[in-house]
Amino acid sequence: MAEHLELLAEMPMVGRMSTQERLKHAQKRRAQQVKMWAQAEKEAHGNKKGHGERPRKEVAGLKPQKQVHFPPSIALLEAAARNDLEEVRQFLTSGVSPNLANEDGLTALHQCCIDDFQEMVQQLLEAGADVNARDSECWTPLHAAATCGHLHLVELLISRGADLLAVNTDGNMPYDLCEDEQTLDYLETAMANRGITQDSIEEARAVPELCMLNDLQNLLHAGANLNDPLDHGATLVRTQSLGDVCPGAGTWKGFRDSGLSGLPAAAHRCC
Repeated sequence: MAEHLELLAEMPMVGRMSTQERLKHAQKRRAQQVKMWAQAEKEAHGNKKGHGERPRKEVAGLKPQKQVHFPPSIALLEAAARNDLEEVRQFLTSGVSPNLANEDGLTALHQCCIDDFQEMVQQLLEAGADVNARDSECWTPLHAAATCGHLHLVELLISRGADLLAVNTDGNMPYDLCEDEQTLDYLETAMANRGITQDSIEEARAVPELCMLNDLQNLLHAGANLNDPLDHGATLVRTQSLGDVCPGAGTWKGFRDSGLSGLPAAAHRCC
């Protein structure tokens, strides 16, 4: 993934971009993340294998040492990334959950929607894969398929109940990220068929913020001081008037995602 300082350095540039340019930039970043994750996984496997192997001893009667075994999540994702239908089928038949994810929350279904492995996607869904699984940035498989313009996968996911209004951490829904005209037309038609209006779209976008405000209210009612610094010295909020949303709360300005407890955790739950 991009380094923190690199992301900070490009913030002024991103601020000057148009909406379409920002979407393209987000897609580029996402592609980089997926590529770097795949490379890191590959290197990790190689290192573990190298460290796990022992010199073979030419001793009569002794069996060779067993190979290192990887966690089911890594094994399943690796097999799915190779589009090995039979190996994945064996994992699923033996009881491995199709919803296992790596440390970034990426499931086999996410990966196959990126790589356009239709048969694998079908197999995972039939095995009970969560069509609305979210990774650490709240991307669903439909976000991935829509971004890549894989129309047939978009159709399949929607037929299995994919959430058309799923919002990722950037505030984007699947149709926001789709540049392929045919795929976008299908998404918009599906949204219209479900009775989704502009009002319902905006309501869905507001859900994460409403969740955070609700947690703020709960913290206040519990007597918490939102200005108390956490272990790392940062506070949960700054000052901005919440008006009628948090009566009596004083003034608070924005939120700081500390990655710790309280409000940041609530924000993560809402995505």
